[in-house]
Amino acid sequence: MDLLNPIDAIFLAIESREHPMHVGGLQVFEPPPDATDDFVRELYEEARAATDVRPRFRRRQRRILGGFSSLVWSHADDVDLGYHLRRSALPAPGGRTELLDLVGRLHSGLLDRHRPLWEGRIIEGLSGGRFAVYVKVHHALMDGVSALRLLQRTLTDDPYDTRLRVPWTQGRSEVLDDAAPGMWEQLRKTLPRMATGVGAAAGASRALAEGQLELPLAAPPSMFNVPIGGARSVTVGSWPLDRVHAVRRATGATVNDVVLAMSAGALRSYLMERNALPDKPLTAMVPVDLRGSADADSDGNLVAAVLCNLATDLANPAARLSAISASMRRSKRVFQQLPRLEAIALSALLMSPLGMTLLPGFEALPRVPFNLVISNIPGPRKPVYLQGARLDSNYPLSIPFDGQAVNITVTSTADTLDFGLVACRRSVPQLPRMIEHLETALADLAHATG
Repeated sequence: MDLLNPIDAIFLAIESREHPMHVGGLQVFEPPPDATDDFVRELYEEARAATDVRPRFRRRQRRILGGFSSLVWSHADDVDLGYHLRRSALPAPGGRTELLDLVGRLHSGLLDRHRPLWEGRIIEGLSGGRFAVYVKVHHALMDGVSALRLLQRTLTDDPYDTRLRVPWTQGRSEVLDDAAPGMWEQLRKTLPRMATGVGAAAGASRALAEGQLELPLAAPPSMFNVPIGGARSVTVGSWPLDRVHAVRRATGATVNDVVLAMSAGALRSYLMERNALPDKPLTAMVPVDLRGSADADSDGNLVAAVLCNLATDLANPAARLSAISASMRRSKRVFQQLPRLEAIALSALLMSPLGMTLLPGFEALPRVPFNLVISNIPGPRKPVYLQGARLDSNYPLSIPFDGQAVNITVTSTADTLDFGLVACRRSVPQLPRMIEHLETALADLAHATG
């Protein structure tokens, strides 16, 4: 039995049919040149035979205190891999539309709380002989950074290495599992410091008061900030990193600043098409990884949240990027001055209005906490392979919330930048248009800064 850390407990508590709380990933692979017609079937059968399941992938919810509380994990003695890993095939022609329709439906479903909280799907029938792997894991088990790092441990940069490594068998130091009670104790000590302004927490309080941080509840209402249903739509796109680096070098911005500027430009165009662009700039919540060298390989949740002004009220792409860079610099400066637990506590303070909207009776706050979440997670820097099959694209897929109907998550795969967008199917129509707008936004940034 393991004690949940506070963040994991919250992720379990707020889940509902409208709010599946899992993160996912869609990887597309090119089979090796000498692959037989049975390559994917044999890959699936070998993965099904990998029954040495690590403790984290045996975790399932356990209720105590008469079913009222979910503060502990239990562990399944046996994991039914026939349930957790399945095989599917796309209808002809096996293109982007067919793949994303299937993945959208898979990403809409809740994970079974009576089983370990993860599922995978191997998908055949893609055009050009390719195949895909879709995996979803409850956010209480790990965050997007952890999930991506786990993926990287299953792949190799050797195209001739035919050993199969699957996520649920990968070894790791159970840093967070062993430290969970300690995290509760540290948080207990940290919260009074946040309240009384002792130490670095006082600096954070001053930063909020002096306008160094974007404030929650200051975002303008938009078509994204509405109640959502449980059905999801998914769209994806990839861009050469060279194009992003060209803008970065020309402006002194970071890659993440350029990602945010691309997203801001796409959101501005999407909303303008619908005569729905607010006069005030949209605000994004941007997760920031808090891992240090001591826990670089740890799974679980170790992220803070900063708020970023997306400057969608500015028509000039270069001015928009400059405003975004300045907003992120101010926020990062404040968080870098804090010990990790105080950074998490400050993050919780910034996120608290969103949590309130998920509680009965608080669904309609008078102001919007922020308009959407945009995440950027570094991925593998060189080509990587799965039993000789090259990873072509790696699309991260995350979580929309009630009042936050769209999510944008980005990662890198060798020389490309892969965007995964997930939205409420009802509230955000024609989501694929966002991919076209992202391309236009990057082209406009290159033209304005070149």
